[in-house]
Amino acid sequence: MQHLDDATRTELEAAAFRRLLRHLDEHKEVQNIDLMILADFCRNCLSKWLVAAADERGATLDYEAARDYVYGMSYAEWKASYQQEATPEQMAAFEARQAAKQEQQQG
Repeated sequence: MQHLDDATRTELEAAAFRRLLRHLDEHKEVQNIDLMILADFCRNCLSKWLVAAADERGATLDYEAARDYVYGMSYAEWKASYQQEATPEQMAAFEARQAAKQEQQQG
């Protein structure tokens, strides 16, 4: 992508991000815990990254507004409609992932 000018690259990156959000919206069955276990990020992380990107550019974006954008609705609405209780297996996998991450950072 180095051959692209900055504006085109930014447009492509933005389009890919919007497509990722659509994909997550189309797959609400994928829980945040699953994303955290497999990829070490979730919808809430995307929201925090948007807020951080806004801060870096001197723009104001509050976390709840960012979550509304990422979830396509309020977080409370998404949670009530789609979030499931994490299973013991999911929690064990998440805790193992976090422990491995800690080990990697210390080693």
